Order: sequence, then structure tokens, then C-alpha cells
Amino acid sequence: MRLLHTSDWHLGRAFHRVSMLGAQAEFIGHLVTTVREHDVDAVVVSGDVYDRAVPPLAAVELFDDALHRLADLGVPTVMISGNHDSARRLGVGAGLIGRAGIHLCTDPSAAGMPVILADEHGDVAFYGLPYLEPALVKDEFGVEKPGHEAVLAAAMDRVRADLATRAPGTRSVVLAHAFVTGGEVSDSERDITVGGVASVPAAVFDGVDYVALGHLHGCQTLTERVRYSGSPLAYSFSETTHRKSMWLVDLDADGSVAAERIDCPVPRPLARIRGRLEELLADPALAPHEAAWVEATLTDPVRPADPMARLAERFPHTLSLVFDPERAADEPDVSYARRLADRSDQQIAEDFVAHVRGAGPDADEQAVLRDAFDAVRADQAVREVAR
Repeated sequence: MRLLHTSDWHLGRAFHRVSMLGAQAEFIGHLVTTVREHDVDAVVVSGDVYDRAVPPLAAVELFDDALHRLADLGVPTVMISGNHDSARRLGVGAGLIGRAGIHLCTDPSAAGMPVILADEHGDVAFYGLPYLEPALVKDEFGVEKPGHEAVLAAAMDRVRADLATRAPGTRSVVLAHAFVTGGEVSDSERDITVGGVASVPAAVFDGVDYVALGHLHGCQTLTERVRYSGSPLAYSFSETTHRKSMWLVDLDADGSVAAERIDCPVPRPLARIRGRLEELLADPALAPHEAAWVEATLTDPVRPADPMARLAERFPHTLSLVFDPERAADEPDVSYARRLADRSDQQIAEDFVAHVRGAGPDADEQAVLRDAFDAVRADQAVREVAR
């Protein structure tokens, strides 16, 4: 069976205030063409279909168009909700839509209830595990202390239990939306840390033939059977070096996997340039970036006048301007943004405690801070579901 694995469409998302709907529509057309030209037997979409719980109307219309075009192909599609989606909204009409071959898996309680597709070698069971917010699903899975590993492990126990009841030789595919240990992150992914831990080990998914992951935006191979497709478009300048693609996966009769990457259309290349303003405006080596979306980091010791306007004369698609002034080796770095870079909310709070009282929080206080951040994040998730 030939699968096309994609995820993280983020329909409705903008890139530094530039609408991506046109590029997203182009990707949907590319997806449909790929399915047709490569004789794909099933499409799997591993979450974050939308960029937010209540997407704009234009994004909903694009999703509706995608569903109709996929259904018209007569090729089954299995799709799960991600942490950016409202599972309940995405799953509206799932029963009726399923009759058209589009299977929307958004209910955590159905983790052990697969979509069964068949080829000449027998059945393939597709288990859709929507994003499992630990605080919201711990009771469903009987988990005492909510955490990503615990709820995913419980969901996978249901998958393996169901698979054990299937006919011998039944192949299996799991769709999941999670941060799996070993994956490389980007700036455009929403933090899903719980209890100070965001990632789960790949071993949680042992026992199935292929795991189609979503959440991380870079295409990655964690093992031959566990892969991220990544997002089809770049959504932050941290993805400048990404090659955006989908996985074309051949699942053989014995469950063995072979995969190749299918590149996605690039609406405009990304470039990160760095240096003093006058150097950036004059450097001939930067000519290839004049048509790119640009993030410019200026290192001038003193902020120059009208930097964005001057950059735009040479790089008309400059979208982001960062100041990182050159400093002497013994000069303190006074940039607040630099001090916060790559630090979690937990670390920033602990630094604040240390600043106020002269000593950082002890282990018990760290646990209190973790619980507080987890409670706020869980409350936000509940509010999004209720909206």
C-alpha cells in the first residue's frame, strides 16, 4: 500500500503578516497532483490542519476545497487533529464525511478503533491518535499524573490490544501529533511542555509498522518506521534551511517500509542575513537573496536611521529586522531579548525569583512553578475547546 504522509498545514497562518493562503492553496493542488501521479492508495494528515481553534473563513473554505478534491480522487484520507486545531470543530460531520472516504479522527476515546483499508495483500489498520492534551484526557486513559508519555503510552496500549485481535498479517499505521525525543524543533511550533517535559520516547510506538508524526515542522526520520513529514511551508525564519516535503511511503506485504521525499512548492525562498547595514546594502554575495523573504540582523554599534526602508530598497521582501549590536568582549549584554532567547517560561520565572531574593527556587518551589504553568496552559486548552 502506498501512503502519502503530510501534516502541519496550518491553514490560515500568516508569515510575518504576509498571508499564506495562496501558497497553501498551491500546496493543496500539489498534494492532489501527487496523489494522482504517484498512484497513492491513502493519504495521512497528522494534525494541525488549521493554525488556530477558530480559523478564519478563508481557511475553512480552503479546507472544504481540499476535502472535495481528495474525495473526488477516490483515494481514502485519514486525518487527525493537532494541538492548534479544535478537535471538536474539526470532527463535526466526521461520520458523514467518512462515507466519502475522508476519515477525521479527533476523538481520544476512539484511539483503539482503526480505519481499515485493504489492498491485494490484506488489511491495513490506521489508528488516528489526535493530539492528547494530558490534562484533558488523563481520566479517559486512567492516568494518575498527566504527562505526554503517560497518555500516549495508554493510547498505544489500546492500539496494540486492538491489533492483537486482528487477522494475522494485518499491517498497522499510527498517526500521532507529539514531540518525540530526537526531533529537531523550530520557532514556529507551539510549546506543549507538561511538568517540565515536552518529548516522549520513540519506543512508545513500538509494535506497529509505520508511525506518521506531526507537530515538528522539519521533515525528519527518527527511525525507518517513525517519521515526521514536517510542514509543507515555512512558517518561521528558523526553517530557512528546511527542505519542505511529504513522505511517499510504500508499506509492503510483510510490513516493511520504504520511503522517499516529495518536495513541496516554495512560494518564495527564505534568507537570513547579518552584518552592518552598509555592508548588507553593498555586499554582492547577497544578490541571490534580493528576491527572498529576508530576516536581517543588524550589528551596527549604533542603530542606523531608517534601516527597514533602506534595506527594502535592495531587499524588497524584508519581513523581519533584528538588532544585535557589536559589543566589546568585556561589555555586558544588556539586550533583554537576548537574555530571554531560547529560555522557557519556567526558566524565566526561576530567573526572576533569583533576581528578587538573591537565590533561585528550591526543588519544591520549582514544582509549584511547573504546576502553575501547566494549569495555565491546560486552562487555555479548555477555553479553546469551549470557544
